[in-house]
Amino acid sequence: MSREAVIVAGARTAIGTAFKGTLVDTDAFELGTAAVAEAVRRSGLEPELVDDVVIGESLYGGGAIARYVAIEAGLVNAPGIAHNRHCASGLSSVQTASASVLAGMDRVVIAGGAQSSSTSPKASRRIPGTDEWDERWLAPSHRGTPDAPIDDMGITVGWNTAVRAKLTRADMDEWALRSHERAIAGIDAGSFADEIVPIQVTRRDGSTVTFAVDEHPRRTTTLEKLASLKPLHPEIEGFSITAGNASGVNDAAAAVVITDGDLARERGLRPLAVVRSWASVGVPPVETGLAPSPAIRKALGRAGLAVGDVKLWEINEAFASVAVAATRELGLDEDTVNVLGSGCSLGHPIATTGTRMILTLAHELRRRGGGIGVAAMCAGGGMGSAVVIEVP
Repeated sequence: MSREAVIVAGARTAIGTAFKGTLVDTDAFELGTAAVAEAVRRSGLEPELVDDVVIGESLYGGGAIARYVAIEAGLVNAPGIAHNRHCASGLSSVQTASASVLAGMDRVVIAGGAQSSSTSPKASRRIPGTDEWDERWLAPSHRGTPDAPIDDMGITVGWNTAVRAKLTRADMDEWALRSHERAIAGIDAGSFADEIVPIQVTRRDGSTVTFAVDEHPRRTTTLEKLASLKPLHPEIEGFSITAGNASGVNDAAAAVVITDGDLARERGLRPLAVVRSWASVGVPPVETGLAPSPAIRKALGRAGLAVGDVKLWEINEAFASVAVAATRELGLDEDTVNVLGSGCSLGHPIATTGTRMILTLAHELRRRGGGIGVAAMCAGGGMGSAVVIEVP
């Protein structure tokens, strides 16, 4: 294929800790607007050139968040579509935007994701066969079973993955600790500075604060502290998933500007990354946490690449078990996986994470002289997704 889909700019907000962090009262629409507007500004492209806006959303009640964000960001002539592949929504938006560009249908598409777990609405529905309402209804991605409940990813994803990959509590706690250490090192080194757009947040007392640093990583985390945490399900024999080796609940938004290669060259834009290929797969819901591996293999195959061609990996730590399992199954060097932390440390603002991973991966590859990178993750209902990029 001669046509290229290139990422020419991107931006994200810093990641907040849900319910008690800085973004507790900032909704997904405001977060998404900030990321999209800044991504377009950084691209240097005129707003009227934007053909479409694709924004990932998850557990936020539906609606067309992408159109709302497009209007608020000054992209009135661009329509919008909301994508929901749960945890992989932000990754799926990049795939869809790239596909439209590669097909020659659009020349400039914004892709991203927005998540405010702090302000996510509670869904309700009338219980079929009755006149009663279920006021804490969760729209399912699969028919829940005892070993793969729809409302407990600690079992469905974290624990099932640990059991099937034969991971110990120590395997997961050690990975989580390294995730925090790498995230803190990245913050201190300014590694995220080029990604983040500072935003002004108004607090409940009327004061304002500039939010520009990821607040979820913990500097005081130690292996001893992680080992002391109680398992989420002590009633299950051997259960080893804890709050420490699971991802956080978070708020954030991210966006990237994807154009065709010819337009980028015409405008003298230096590509941040070229989208080489992508793939999504389905697996049985009980194997959700193992889905990144087949998605990665499929995506690499489509690009004509092998595992050994990849310089850096981003494998989301929905639970530490997911990243550990994929790393071991694919035979990856741990020093190349999540080099700046991931879900256990930076947090996992669900619909945002995939786009955030692409942005972090692209910037880190550029700092290292370029190369191939892969971002991959699992998603609720037994799904996995991966995107292959190249930084020239």
